[in-house]
Amino acid sequence: MTVKTVKMPCTAPNVYTKVPDGGWGWTIAFAFFFVEALTYGILKSFGVFFNDLMESFDETNSRISWIISICVFVQTFTAPLSTVLSNRFGHRLVVMAGGVLISTGMVTASFSRTVVEMYITIGVVSGLGYCLSFLPTVTILSQYFDKRRSLVTAVASTGECFAVFSFAPAITALKEQIGWRYSLLSVGVLQLGIVICGSLLRPIIIKEQEEVKAQPPEEPTETKYMLENEQTRTSIESIDSGVEITTSPSNVPGHTKAEPKSEEPKEHVQILAANNSTPPEPKTKLLDFSVMRDYSFICYAFFGLFATLGFFAPSLYIIPLSLSLGISKDHSAYILSAMAIAEVFGRISAGWVLNKKPIRKIYIELICVVLLSVALFAFPFASEFWGLMTCSIFFGFMLGTVAGTHIPLLAEDDVVGIAKMSSAAGVYVFIQSLAGLAGPPVAGVLVDTTQNYSSAFYSCAAGMVLGAVFLSLVRPCKVGLCRRRQQPVEESTARALPELPDDFIDMDIAKAENSGKACESTA
Repeated sequence: MTVKTVKMPCTAPNVYTKVPDGGWGWTIAFAFFFVEALTYGILKSFGVFFNDLMESFDETNSRISWIISICVFVQTFTAPLSTVLSNRFGHRLVVMAGGVLISTGMVTASFSRTVVEMYITIGVVSGLGYCLSFLPTVTILSQYFDKRRSLVTAVASTGECFAVFSFAPAITALKEQIGWRYSLLSVGVLQLGIVICGSLLRPIIIKEQEEVKAQPPEEPTETKYMLENEQTRTSIESIDSGVEITTSPSNVPGHTKAEPKSEEPKEHVQILAANNSTPPEPKTKLLDFSVMRDYSFICYAFFGLFATLGFFAPSLYIIPLSLSLGISKDHSAYILSAMAIAEVFGRISAGWVLNKKPIRKIYIELICVVLLSVALFAFPFASEFWGLMTCSIFFGFMLGTVAGTHIPLLAEDDVVGIAKMSSAAGVYVFIQSLAGLAGPPVAGVLVDTTQNYSSAFYSCAAGMVLGAVFLSLVRPCKVGLCRRRQQPVEESTARALPELPDDFIDMDIAKAENSGKACESTA
């Protein structure tokens, strides 16, 4: 059982002797649920505004899609900044500042008169807020759990799915009553709830209990005197015979004792004592880029880069695709909601499976990515409501298995491990920024060129397939790197250890006998 060693006020860090796998971590999971709902849930529901923005600003698909594209790019590109600020000022303050930025950007966007203004308000301001809110929350949640990490993170991340399920129909109905501008304003005010969630993020400190080493028992006085007498007798005999027999501990390697030449000054002794004192604790790096030397992490980062192409575009284009097939607005919203419900079950199922031990989690993730690619290829073959609904449910389930686990998997030893999780998450999401910037606009350009929404799903599927290729290389790279590191260590250890005889006392006695025989023959 985990024992909390110190009881502190609500604003102070939680101090544990080991990872608690619960405790205040359940409150962090509750906060993460709502942060997911008010960040990614809103981003994935933004598709309900697409047609309204195209009509109001008289713009094309590709130009409107740049709003979310810039937002995702800023969110992922500034991930290292989020890591640095969290390490410097703490997760709580950073998440609360992010909530203020998100709300400010969304409220200001409701008064925009051009699409360029929405690029700045939602794309830049809210995008920075999304980064400062999401990444520190998922990072500190991983620190509170060990054995249950995969399951708890997966369940808490379902907030995004419940948000899409509830927000898509609610915003659609709200638009019909008050228009898209006031609906966007209401969403911005609602996102202020992230500030409350951020206030619940108490930092955690793990302090291992120091083990007191038992002192070896003193030898009995009688045994001690007997040993000294034996050593004295042996040395006298060896001197008489002219042979030095190394039975004294002073001659044994590792027990050599230097003869005292002169007493050292007291000042010198004090300086040595000061130098031998406990060294100061190393400073925590604000951002550790050493993970970039790990080949397994590089492959995993490329997986995230290409897989991001398939994360956002389907949610943005599912409603326009359904409308192009002659499906009504209400039924289109239901398709998006069904996708969100399926994603909930996908996240929980993935968390439950990955929580089983022993299991190689990276291979389970690879299977899910391959099936997600199949789901993306299936969308263009749907021609009516139920076909599109089936594809959406399958895609939503598989998206949940990947989206809810790809960042927490950084904490696994197959990638970087929990010690470098914070810095690795910042670098990983930073690399994803290129795909977040290019994904929706590329899909939008393909739609404008082909006049067919199916082409957007083909581009997403191609990116997901490339991501699966790089994900399959993560484990081989990790195993190969570990083997290469072990070989030099073994070689240096073999060189450092000289070959010692099994019994050096017998060897010395044999030498003494041979020298004795030589003396007799000379005589």
